[in-house]
Amino acid sequence: MSLIDNARRVQELMVQGQGLKALEEMYHKDIQVYEMATGEHRTGREEQKRAMQDWYNNLHEVHDSGYGAVTSDEENSVTCAELWMDVTFKDGKRQRLEEVAVQKWKDGKIIEEKFYYNLPGK
Repeated sequence: MSLIDNARRVQELMVQGQGLKALEEMYHKDIQVYEMATGEHRTGREEQKRAMQDWYNNLHEVHDSGYGAVTSDEENSVTCAELWMDVTFKDGKRQRLEEVAVQKWKDGKIIEEKFYYNLPGK
């Protein structure tokens, strides 16, 4: 599969609520994840898995989610995708979240991912 096909596969799994499956299937074991808005940095698939589980545990309901543009730079093994979610957190706050994910690929797996977004209320 091409990188654009791989990137679309990741987004499809994410919007279907199968983020952990995407992590196992499409992420390199040595993944580096950067949350650009907060400065958080996670190393390795297991650390990212814990962060994803924490995220899901804070959600009361996902009302809807999807993705927009997905693009790739095949020569440099980079993809980008626009994502959004309409969620209610366990504290009762409902928010629409939007982000852009920039993914670097190695051997058919995401080796680095950077998330760009605004923090709610900022």
